[in-house]
Amino acid sequence: MMPFYGGIESSPNAAFILSLAAAAYYLFFVVREPSLQRSVIKTLAVALLAVLSVLRDGPILLTAALAFSALGDAFLSRSGERNFLAGLASFLVGHALYISLFASFSGASAVPDPVRVVLAIVMALGALAMMAVLWPLVSPRLRVPILVYAAAIFIMGLSALSMNSVMIVAGASLFMISDGLLAAERFVISAVSPHSDWMRRAVWVTYYAAQLLITLGFVLPLL
Repeated sequence: MMPFYGGIESSPNAAFILSLAAAAYYLFFVVREPSLQRSVIKTLAVALLAVLSVLRDGPILLTAALAFSALGDAFLSRSGERNFLAGLASFLVGHALYISLFASFSGASAVPDPVRVVLAIVMALGALAMMAVLWPLVSPRLRVPILVYAAAIFIMGLSALSMNSVMIVAGASLFMISDGLLAAERFVISAVSPHSDWMRRAVWVTYYAAQLLITLGFVLPLL
């Protein structure tokens, strides 16, 4: 059964399936060296979610957040500090857009208050732990950008707790988990570590699942 009205030939269902296919295909490339093909496939997965948002008349802030995330994917698929910083900046804008999006739709939360408190505490501890580990490991010129980014993703996760959608809350939580894994894979463990391959795949799976859940939380038809 397709998630949207119409069969596989309908534009929203086609964008959804192609996005899933690109995300699954990228798992074969995630541990390979940077290449044009690798960059295109990675970027396409979330870019197609932005297309899905447009096709389903999703909020403009959602479409913009997905578009900046896809741009960040393009930069992070390449090597070098300049591309890393450009990717970080793109995702920073994406998180700012998500914060604005969640704030504009905030209301009765789908998550009970005690659970929200626990999740907020876990998110705060996770962000603090990530900065405590990364601070002595990254170069001084990367510390401030990473600190700003960590604050942004924490606020994004916190703002999602006010949403009346379990999928959106789960997506924001997975986004934070993905970024924590990415930070550990990039800065903590060695590139030749036996854990590197599975961590890269885990980063991608949690990241794409996060974007997909947030998108579906806004564009799925009400039954």
